[in-house]
Parts: sequence; C-alpha cells; structure tokens
Amino acid sequence: MNSLAAAASTGEAVQFWILGTVAVVGALSTILMKRAIHSALSLAGTMIVLAVFYLANGAYFLGVVQIVVYTGAIMMLFLFVVMLVGVTAADSLKETLKGQRWLAAVLGIGFGILLIAGIGNASLKEFNGLGDANAGGNIQGLAALIFTKYVFAFEVTGALLITAAVGAMVLTHRERTERTSSQREQSLTRVREGKQVTPLPAPGVYARHNAVDIPGLLPDGTPSELTVNPTLRERGQIRDVSRESLAELKALEQRSQEWLGRGGSEPPAAPTTTPAAPKEEAGK
Repeated sequence: MNSLAAAASTGEAVQFWILGTVAVVGALSTILMKRAIHSALSLAGTMIVLAVFYLANGAYFLGVVQIVVYTGAIMMLFLFVVMLVGVTAADSLKETLKGQRWLAAVLGIGFGILLIAGIGNASLKEFNGLGDANAGGNIQGLAALIFTKYVFAFEVTGALLITAAVGAMVLTHRERTERTSSQREQSLTRVREGKQVTPLPAPGVYARHNAVDIPGLLPDGTPSELTVNPTLRERGQIRDVSRESLAELKALEQRSQEWLGRGGSEPPAAPTTTPAAPKEEAGK
C-alpha cells in the first residue's frame, strides 16, 4: 500500500510539473502573442490543461464543464469571431475608450491582490480532503457550496453575466430609421457614383493560381488590385506571382519568335517513321 501511495504521489507530481509548465507557457503566450488568433489558441490550450487538473483531483463535473463550455463553446466562438473579423496587432494599439489601459491595469492589480489573499487564506486552513468534499457526490457537493456558502457570489456573477449579455445585444443592435433600398435603387446609385457595376474579378485569373491571396493578372501581366481582399492587402498577406507569369510569357514569346524565324507559316511537321515490314516478308 505504501508503494502504491508513493507511486501515485510521484505520478501526480510529474503530472503537475509538466502540465503546470504548459499552462504557464500558454497563459504567457496569451498576453505576449502579436496575433489575436494565436492568443486565443494559447488560452484554449491553457483551459484544457486546467480541465485535466480538475479531472485528476476528482472534480469530474468541473473538468467536463471546463472542456465542453469554456474550451469547446466560448473559446471556439472567440476564435471564429477573430478569424471572421480579422483582428490584427495594429487594432490593439487603438484605444476606443480614453484611459482604458490604465483602468485595466488597476483592475488587474486589484484582482491579483484578491487572488493572492484568497490563496493565502486557503493555505492557512486545514483541508477536509476530496473524500469528505465528495462524500455525497461531486455534483451534490458543488451544488451545496454554490447555493449555501457562496450563494451571494454566485448571484452576483450571474447578474454580471446577464448584464454583459444584454449590453452586447444593445451595442450590436441597430434600429433602422429609414426604408431599405431595393436592389434596383442600389444598382442605380452604384452606376451614378461610378463604382464597380459588374462583379469583381476572381483572384488568380491569368496567374495560374486560384488562391485568394494571389491577385489576378491583367493581359499585360501586371497584377489587378480589384481581385484581392483589401483586408489581406492591409495585413501584408498578398503573394505577388506577376514576375513568374511575366517570365513565362517572355519565354513563350521568345519560343514563338524562334519558331517563326525558322520557317514558314505552318508548324514543323511531325517526324515520320517507315513502318516495319511484316514478319513473313522479313523471313523471305
């Protein structure tokens, strides 16, 4: 029994130091990465490691909720929003609210002080252990703590989340104050303003590529600005293949001139070969 307990404690220690290092690296990457999508992926990895910690400590309900709700739903939603909107590192340099960085720093320091105080208070008390905490079941024990000892904090958190959801709906909702223009009216307005009437050309036309980050080429080989998304151009993610296409066009013109210089208006005839004699005649 002692050997089993020692092996279990050694395994828990190894697991803690390995996964703890991964969690710390992911947390630091969340705030140090330049691209928002990389920060979101790092935060998702950190949440997965936290879920493993919960499962290892017997908090199965919290571990499953951590993976399904936070990592699987909320973080993936953030990731999809970042991918669709196209948030770059330059966007973080623009402050929409004056003094928001100082306010965030003050709130972060205050949260850190509360967190350190809570950990210090917990470390000075005696632990009941997982056996006593989960005596009636993990979910039952968690529900008893939420709706008895921490009911006020739970209600405040619920009110905060509801307020955030309502605020997001209010900020994103736009009330129409005028009639929506019909398709004919929009077409006439586009013609009067001199905008692009026909659909924009597809990317990669005459470039021998069909990727969205490669501009299409005009008949003279120069890239067309209308064939690529302006967002990709602002990010610097456009690949220019006009030099390759111009080099291929130049080589083709050179081969055509050489062929025209060698002879005639008709292409050179294909080489002909004398058919082999039948085996019987060859035998004679």
